[in-house]
Amino acid sequence: MAIELKELTKRADNYSQWFNDLIVKADLAEQSAVRGCMVIKPYGYAIWEKMQRAMDDMFKEQGVQNAYFPLLIPKSFLSREAEHVEGFAKECAVVTHYRLKTNEAGDGVVVDPSAKLEEELIVRPTSETMIWNTYKNWIHSHRDLPLLCNQWCNVMRWEMRTRPFLRTSEFLWQEGHCAFATREEAEANAQTMLKVYADFAENWMAVPVMQGVKSETERFAGALDTYTIEAMMQDGKALQSGTSHFLGQNFAKAFDVTFLNKENKLDTPWATSWGVSTRLIGALIMTHSDDNGLVLPPKLAPLQVVIVPIGGKGDTQIKLDEKAAEIVAELKAKGISVKYDNDNNKRPGFKFADYELKGVPVRLVLGARDMENGTIEVMRRDTLQKETRPIEGISAYVETLLDEIQANIFEKARSFRDSHIYECDNYEEFKEKVKDGGFFLCHWDGTAETEAKIKEETQATIRCVPFAFEQTPGVDMVSGKPSKCRVLIARSY
Repeated sequence: MAIELKELTKRADNYSQWFNDLIVKADLAEQSAVRGCMVIKPYGYAIWEKMQRAMDDMFKEQGVQNAYFPLLIPKSFLSREAEHVEGFAKECAVVTHYRLKTNEAGDGVVVDPSAKLEEELIVRPTSETMIWNTYKNWIHSHRDLPLLCNQWCNVMRWEMRTRPFLRTSEFLWQEGHCAFATREEAEANAQTMLKVYADFAENWMAVPVMQGVKSETERFAGALDTYTIEAMMQDGKALQSGTSHFLGQNFAKAFDVTFLNKENKLDTPWATSWGVSTRLIGALIMTHSDDNGLVLPPKLAPLQVVIVPIGGKGDTQIKLDEKAAEIVAELKAKGISVKYDNDNNKRPGFKFADYELKGVPVRLVLGARDMENGTIEVMRRDTLQKETRPIEGISAYVETLLDEIQANIFEKARSFRDSHIYECDNYEEFKEKVKDGGFFLCHWDGTAETEAKIKEETQATIRCVPFAFEQTPGVDMVSGKPSKCRVLIARSY
């Protein structure tokens, strides 16, 4: 490992500290002046932007349109759907006043007690209530359906224990909110959007995921069904990486949203909501990265290729610059993001370490001897393997190599996950093995009591009833009662 990275904690020594160190050292984010909130730095935000662009195109292929709804929600809105308010009440940030004033000493400000709001406003923890109050004005006839909206925004959920990109009080996300004339359409949409998330996770993030449905206890507050994609991190813990909810008619009824159906009768629309957040950056880091720093899938890397010159002076430097400019132009013509780093203020060794730390998928090194030999050094970040290639045709080779890296890191992650999935029918065995991480397929009797006991005694939770496995009846490993299916159990973030 390069000497510049000696302070990066090893994963084997302290996985949690490695994650925190890497976020800071790779310039992804830092703590802010507000407890529990982070500053996403330009390099971290560039990853989020690439995620946004890809997912936004995928949503629009499903007929979804973007909109924007207010940050502040009247407190009374949250009271209208009982399960929803109960689920979010303890996480809400509340605005009580609308004005400040200078303090008596004249050296600061205080809340003006005379400026108390008649009704408190909630900083949105999620937007179902605000959006369905709006949909009342948008939906009148079956011709107005389906209504498919999404917004990219921030939300606030007051968290006591926070970790950058995994659990912060404020985070960025998208939330889709759809209305349909029939239950069948809504249920189909909830499952379709889950597949969109799984497609993005696997084909863009190179993160293999398990798709499934949540238990009643783990459902989104106010949903009839919650579908999830669960990813396995390198420490064997699960990370919920996207959810899609079938909301039934709960929110439509709570906000008196009705429409005239095709039979000209008054009806109530059916709803879905679905979302992913900047937690996906956390998933990206913890699935692929290593003790040298980030390992980014080429499709989401802000910079896919860097070219570093070595040992050029005078006419040789000019020739290096000219050849590098040719390669840059060829790569850009292929839609590949590339940087030629000829900054003389930084040593090549520092540059190598820095670009490895930041996970740039391909590094090209071009020196005076390379120019003489018509060759160039290629290093791939996923394996750290180096090879010498002819300069002729290098852009085509790099284009193919980027695809190979994308596929390789996905297969590596899938192989790791699959080797840490276990069927388990013995509770004592489960309690021992779950300490080391992994996904456990266990029979469950379907009761909240058994689910709570597992969580209390092992800190593991039922992540979902997975779709990928053929289900057969069995016996619950905890209660000994009959079980209809196996569920996926794991410790999680």
